[in-house]
Amino acid sequence: MYRLLFLQFLRSRAVLASMVLIIALGAISIGIGHQFLSQKKAAIDQVEQYQKSHIERNVLLHKDDLGLLMYYVQFAFINNPSHLAGLSIGQSDVNTNVQRITIKNLEGQRYDTDLVNPMNLQSGNLDLSFVLIYLFPLLIIVFTFNILSEETETGTWRLVSVQTPSKLRYLLTKLSIRVVLVYTVLGILLMVAKMVLSIPFDIKFVLVTLLSFLYVAFWFALGFFVVNFKKSSGFNALALLSIWLVLLILLPAGINAYLTNKYPVPEALSTMISQRDGYHTKWDTDKKETLQKFYAHYPQFQEFGYPTEGFNWTWYYAMQQMGDDDSVKDTKALQLKMGERERVSKQVATFLPNMHMQLAFNELAGTSLDKHLRFLDATGNFHEELRLFFYPKIFNGETGDRVDWGQFEPKFFKKQAGEYGMAILVPMLLACILMIILSAVVAKKL
Repeated sequence: MYRLLFLQFLRSRAVLASMVLIIALGAISIGIGHQFLSQKKAAIDQVEQYQKSHIERNVLLHKDDLGLLMYYVQFAFINNPSHLAGLSIGQSDVNTNVQRITIKNLEGQRYDTDLVNPMNLQSGNLDLSFVLIYLFPLLIIVFTFNILSEETETGTWRLVSVQTPSKLRYLLTKLSIRVVLVYTVLGILLMVAKMVLSIPFDIKFVLVTLLSFLYVAFWFALGFFVVNFKKSSGFNALALLSIWLVLLILLPAGINAYLTNKYPVPEALSTMISQRDGYHTKWDTDKKETLQKFYAHYPQFQEFGYPTEGFNWTWYYAMQQMGDDDSVKDTKALQLKMGERERVSKQVATFLPNMHMQLAFNELAGTSLDKHLRFLDATGNFHEELRLFFYPKIFNGETGDRVDWGQFEPKFFKKQAGEYGMAILVPMLLACILMIILSAVVAKKL
């Protein structure tokens, strides 16, 4: 019977067309992920090659004036994307992974990003996480909406009821055929992605695989739950598509709107204004007052005194520092609110399998908002190291040819190891168990 049901199912052109389509879209998404990683790698390689020539060129032009030299010289700080980022691009298409900063005010540089075509941002990325989260449920709906109603509508259900010892077992047999096929397609796509994107077989990839399999199981359980109410095929299809629309479109959009209103970020603008005013107004402020504030921030530099006659680099870089100091309150408020948005999103996602799936994928791939905020914090620390290294040399009037420039190669962001375990699977596992229990309760009425 299993073999006959399997052949009968595959005989449908709609089934074959659906499977070919999902495999094709999965292959395209893997190709897009590979292209994304290749572009990021090419950009990083260019930065590594460019920084050396950039420093050499500026040293040649301004070696006699280190203060002027440091006005131009940029240093790269790189967040190297993981191979899993090809599966779940997340926000890394908007947030740059390469920071090229000078020792001037930080807040005017930290949030710079790459130029991206707005049309591409509007359409989004067809990565494999999108295919898994949005398209696989549609495939499952197509496969499951009529497993019972088709038998009823064609008049074969009464014959099945008489001939089979268990109607539930018969339905589960039909369902298992669909489960096997979908899991086969999912396994193929994940294996192809692993090879094409060179993803290491580590705990993160294992968790991504388990999350994917649990997510598919949730939708199969949901489909089986709906069809067991013995409604028509049209009703089942409409009900499942409505659930898909609510879970994957309406609820995430509503939650995003709520978080935007709950945690507005006017500090995104006020930080920029405070930083600019904090620097530019110092041109018309008493130089001694600016230096006093600067030495309050860096008491170790008080030995350089208060040169207030004419232009000097001590006063100029003190002005730059004041731009950051005047905007520090808004900067902290901005980071705090963005962190709150991410925290509340994760809490809400505990009850929504699709949101949890997306956030978990981004977390494992290192493309989440939380990971980017950590990169921005590390950028600030890197910028501070540069300042503390060059300030004394500039204030002492040293020349550029006395600096060992060979030590300034692009620096990479050291990511925290992150302890990923079974806890990340718990919300999805609970959702699956709940749907299976509900389906079992309804199926008893067959």
